[in-house]
Amino acid sequence: MRPTAKFSISFGLVTIPVAAYNATDTSASVSFVRIHTADGGRVRNQPVCSLEGTEVSPDEIGRGYRPHDADVVVPLSDEDLEALPLPTARTLTILAFVAGGDIDPLQMGKGYYLATDSPAAAKPYVLLREAMERHERVGLGKIALHGRETLAMIRPMGDALVMQVLLWPHQIRSMDGVLPEREVEVHPNEVAAAETLMDSFGELSEDDLHDHYREALDELVAAKLAHREPEFGTGEEQPSGGQVMDLMAALQDSVRAAKRSRGEDEGDTGRATAKRPAKKAAAKTSTASGTKSGTGSGTKSGTKTASGAAAKKSAQSTAAKSTTKKTAGKSAAKKTASRGARRAG
Repeated sequence: MRPTAKFSISFGLVTIPVAAYNATDTSASVSFVRIHTADGGRVRNQPVCSLEGTEVSPDEIGRGYRPHDADVVVPLSDEDLEALPLPTARTLTILAFVAGGDIDPLQMGKGYYLATDSPAAAKPYVLLREAMERHERVGLGKIALHGRETLAMIRPMGDALVMQVLLWPHQIRSMDGVLPEREVEVHPNEVAAAETLMDSFGELSEDDLHDHYREALDELVAAKLAHREPEFGTGEEQPSGGQVMDLMAALQDSVRAAKRSRGEDEGDTGRATAKRPAKKAAAKTSTASGTKSGTGSGTKSGTKTASGAAAKKSAQSTAAKSTTKKTAGKSAAKKTASRGARRAG
């Protein structure tokens, strides 16, 4: 693998010579060629001079720049571009260290593996990588690649450093005309149902990260060459499109479909959902039972207790009266006996 570019990373007073290698392979993606439908001949892009109308050979093609406010193209040679006072032409100067989450994914461009370009660069290379990893930060800087200055992000990835080209902020278009025209209200139970659907998706499998389109395209081409019908096999049933009338019903159906696709029991969702009302019902039953106990049987019990207490009090009162009468009778008998004794004396 050949390096795409060579430059140095400037980290304060530390300089790290590196070589950049393409981290992605666009040739592996599906691509088509243009053909003449009448006879199948290739239709090529031929470099033609707009003034002469003749084809131009590669060694006659150079660079030109058209200013924004003029309808003219200014020729620029390689010497002109190399003479530009660009400190980033051969050096990526790190300007700041930020959290990776602060980078807008819309700005992410092409990725490069960075390798050391000299034995002396090994130690500062590892030092920068480990410092960013421990500090959980990525480096932001500027670098001129292929005749253009661009923002770049450096981050640790395993044992290596990776550079990601970033778009300039002015290259990100505004969201005007993208957002819904009217304000939409989403209810908490709908958000909860959507979260349940998200949880039901599970983890990514290796099959999910497979280019099925390219595989099907290869089969289609092979079938055409062999003059046979293509054998695509049985793919997954695609969800039918259409307007969603009942959002909650659609979310619940989606959860069941996701579980069905993974071979899980569809009843799990129902049981999990049914558990919550069951608990509430149990709580209600318990409360009702407690209320009954407190108002019904509790009242009867309280009435009985009150009756018993009243009866006991009445008995105690009667006994007290009886004791008083007896005591009074004894006192009267003593007085009569005492009088009789006096008279006899």
